[in-house]
Amino acid sequence: MFGTRMAKQLPLKNLHTEAGARFGLFAGYDMPITYPLGVMKEHLHTREAAGLFDISHMAHLEVRGPQAADLVARACPYASAAQGCRTGRYTFMLNENAGMIDDLIVSRLESDRYLVVANGACAEKDLAHLELLAEDFDAQVTQIPRVFLALQGPKAAATLGKIFPEVVKLLFMQVKELDDGTFISRSGYTGEDGFEIALSLEAAEPFARQLADMPDVEWIGLGARDSLRIEAGLPLYGQDMDEETDPVTAGLIWAVPKDLRNGGTYLGADALREVVSNGASQKRIGLKPDGRAPVRAGSHLYAGEETEAAAVGIVTSGGFGPSCGHPVAIARIHSDHGTVGDRVFAEVRGKRLACSVEKMPFVAHNYYRGEQ
Repeated sequence: MFGTRMAKQLPLKNLHTEAGARFGLFAGYDMPITYPLGVMKEHLHTREAAGLFDISHMAHLEVRGPQAADLVARACPYASAAQGCRTGRYTFMLNENAGMIDDLIVSRLESDRYLVVANGACAEKDLAHLELLAEDFDAQVTQIPRVFLALQGPKAAATLGKIFPEVVKLLFMQVKELDDGTFISRSGYTGEDGFEIALSLEAAEPFARQLADMPDVEWIGLGARDSLRIEAGLPLYGQDMDEETDPVTAGLIWAVPKDLRNGGTYLGADALREVVSNGASQKRIGLKPDGRAPVRAGSHLYAGEETEAAAVGIVTSGGFGPSCGHPVAIARIHSDHGTVGDRVFAEVRGKRLACSVEKMPFVAHNYYRGEQ
């Protein structure tokens, strides 16, 4: 448990203070939670224009060397040697029990150089894990200090294109490095088209000020980032997955290539094969609670409203979805429950609230995959 006095500070803290941010603790950092616009309007602005997020709590780990691909393939369940240069990929690191150490975006920058973007709260253990694995390979792991920003929304490309015209042609999950080391990926965590931009500490403040001054851009805090990602059906490490959760249970087995689900040389391969063969006892589902009261993470799910009804699962993420106009939640439920259309009951402050099982995402993804 972190205390406020121990919180790490973002490099652009003063900029957020000038913008009127309210701060709170997340991943060990004093993070902007919301700005004067408020969570609801920040959320809707991102869906309609361009939201600017400071996500510098996330860690950038570079894996470099002749056996960089082999190291990544040992740490993550995918064929990293076949990954195209200048592309990113969603994956995770597994422990020997196929529990998820962290979920990641791994970009291949050159044939012998990868960039691992890790969750801020997991940065130290991820670095230690990769360094330990690296002892068996001719590769080095280095953490790169950077400011990391995200620009998300339907007007993100037009806006960022005024500064970096070359990014407009990038497709979803393509990445680009500029001559000064600036890293740009067409990706994000809201379900919208957008970009994540990593810059040196020196370049970050003037760049952020330039973006924030553009007419379609507003600063967006963690509060709206959470409701945006739940509507998009995107899991959060530490809530929807952890080291006790395997990719099948987390609903993320799609990120493991089919030929690696029954074995491989990556850490956790044997355990994952067993889960795939036997089936997981739980699965991830979407929930739409009746009414307008949100159902939060930690609420237990029951098969019925009566007190003797069987416990069937737990809500892992939940809140109100401003774009949907109703509450939304992500839950983990026993595998013999939770078919789309089923009804379950979430216990909230001693009452059981009816919920319907829904297909995710709650709001369609708008990733840019080229002209249709």
